[in-house]
Amino acid sequence: MKAVITGFSSGIGREICTLLEANGYEIIKLNSRLEDTKALTLEVKELLKVADIKLLVNCAGVGIFEPHEEISAKNIEQLIAVNLTAPILLSNLFLRSLKKTKGHIVNIASIEATRHSKFSALYTATKSGLRDFSLSLFEEVRKDGVKVTSINPDMTMTPFFDELKFKPSNKENSHLMPSEVAKVVLEVISSNSVVTDIAVRSQYFGMTRK
Repeated sequence: MKAVITGFSSGIGREICTLLEANGYEIIKLNSRLEDTKALTLEVKELLKVADIKLLVNCAGVGIFEPHEEISAKNIEQLIAVNLTAPILLSNLFLRSLKKTKGHIVNIASIEATRHSKFSALYTATKSGLRDFSLSLFEEVRKDGVKVTSINPDMTMTPFFDELKFKPSNKENSHLMPSEVAKVVLEVISSNSVVTDIAVRSQYFGMTRK
């Protein structure tokens, strides 16, 4: 079974790769930058000439949490490109193959897709857009045997926060670990039923300012 996973180099994506490889999946890693839609499209088209895909996991994501008027146009475009445009484009490109294999698309959104937080307008817009895309796409492709899932993790201890002004609290049960989200992905794709939308929460809320 062949799987394409974005964001595979660290955090949740790396844990997903490790767990899926241990469960019989062959992981295909795209080389093109997600912001470069032309290069990404060409790479996927070449891949599909030689392989059918069973699973697409859109896991790559970036975050900016600042007053909206202080975010540059370039950063707005980049965040939308990585968090929303790339998953939509990759779903478009792989869908014929996924219909053939009766495959699965898993989009790693965010708990922010389900709520509204200060300084998160841009990030929330991309992740709620991804979540709604997932839910709508399932209604379109369920008749073809394709499953689509949006997973919405709470704050997870990953390098995602390295360049931000805050990070998850170190207190016990106040954050998720990447391996916990990866386990949810495996459970979802192993089920005969379709989990279309799932939130994965820590028991307590905890955040530390740097």
